[in-house]
Amino acid sequence: MNDQDRRSMPLFAIGIVKKLTELTARQIRYYEDHDLIQPERTTGNQRLFSFNDVDRLLEIKNYLDKGVNLAGVKLLLDPSMKKAEEAEEKATEITERELRHMLKHELYEAGRFGKSSLRQGELSRFFH
Repeated sequence: MNDQDRRSMPLFAIGIVKKLTELTARQIRYYEDHDLIQPERTTGNQRLFSFNDVDRLLEIKNYLDKGVNLAGVKLLLDPSMKKAEEAEEKATEITERELRHMLKHELYEAGRFGKSSLRQGELSRFFH
C-alpha cells in the first residue's frame, strides 16, 4: 500500500477531527455541505475522515483565518481552476528571446512605411 492510499483511508470520527483541527462539528458539516470536503460514510451514516480530509480542513481554516471568504476558498481549492490559471499563465508568458525578437523587429520597422514607435528612442541603445 502506498502513501497516497494510506492518506486517503477513512479513519477518524468527527470527534477526533474536531480536536485535530479545532473546528466545531457544525463548521465541519458546513464545509461538507459546500462540497469543500467529502468524508466517507459508514453503513450507519457516520462520517469518517482521512488524513487528506484533515489536511484540507486545516487548509480551509488557514484561508479563512487570513480573511478569505468561502467563495474565495472554493476557488483556491478547486483543482480545475488551478490548472486553468496555470495554463493561462503559460499561454501568456513569452520568453526573453521572444521579447527581444519582437522589440528588435519593432525597432527595424520604425520609420518604414510611415510607422513610428514610441519605444524607438528608449530601446535603440540595446540593439546595434
